[in-house]
Amino acid sequence: MSSSETEKFKKAVSRFQEANILVIGDIIVDHFVWGSVSRISPEAPVPVVNVTHENLLLGGAANVVNNIYSLGGRASLCGIIGRDEMGNQLLKLLEELSSPTDGVIVTDERPSTVKTRILAQHQQVVRFDKEQTGQLSKASFNEIKKFIATHLESFDAVIISDYAKGMISAQLMEYLLDRMPAGKKIPIITDPKPDQPERFKGVTILTPNHQEIELMTHIAITDNESMREAARTLRAMTGSEAVLITRGEAGMALLENDKPIFSIPTVAKEVFDVTGAGDTVAATLALGLATGLPFTTAATIANYAAGIVVGKLGTSTTSTKELLEAVS
Repeated sequence: MSSSETEKFKKAVSRFQEANILVIGDIIVDHFVWGSVSRISPEAPVPVVNVTHENLLLGGAANVVNNIYSLGGRASLCGIIGRDEMGNQLLKLLEELSSPTDGVIVTDERPSTVKTRILAQHQQVVRFDKEQTGQLSKASFNEIKKFIATHLESFDAVIISDYAKGMISAQLMEYLLDRMPAGKKIPIITDPKPDQPERFKGVTILTPNHQEIELMTHIAITDNESMREAARTLRAMTGSEAVLITRGEAGMALLENDKPIFSIPTVAKEVFDVTGAGDTVAATLALGLATGLPFTTAATIANYAAGIVVGKLGTSTTSTKELLEAVS
């Protein structure tokens, strides 16, 4: 990267602090149990993990919020949690960020979603999930709608963080799009799961990974032409302005309107853990678009951010300092 490009990127990242982002999606508590293994259980052929410590982290849509704050922006989370201890812990974590919690609806209808990962010698041994998926109740949906109607105009971008737990429905997307303010262009960045891609009609940009876009379009991606066709098909299905495909070790590919594919090679030096990398991409992309960057520049900065977090173990974020160092 040339010195002039580096300076342009640094200036763009410095403006992230001006952005206020609304994150709507499935809220998850990431529970990590760390330990070591020195023997196999006599009861079954499984490792015995000697636990050394545990920690709770913001996961799912809440991890997107965490990424935004790590990069200097501000964000509000909108979703549901259970009236339980894990829900209380999540609210405390958001308060530590100084992130508003009035969009987080507490319900007795389902428990807070928790993903527990057991790790030993820096390897994941097993993961178990506590969750109840499915459509929101009418009462919870009405609370979500009330929050959106009251606060939407105060945000510079909206991120849809879909983890297929039931929060992101066609009805919710329709309500959101109907209430977008006419006098203010608010980009909608969508990190989708493959089912019902028609839910996302009218969003600005989608950020599926390689497998997700294949499932959404029923097109096997084997080369640049099939990748271009899949992106065009998804754009046609949703009416989006752009599609950013995250491709792991192959980097990213951006299709904007009818322009040629813009390929972004990976900058990751080592890949330890891809947990939460999609959240980092969505957060960085939203900050870029919210502060007026073109798709190509915002996507390139998001690629740098993703390259940093995959080099860390567990649900991770990157900071403005790390991002600027990577760009330099």
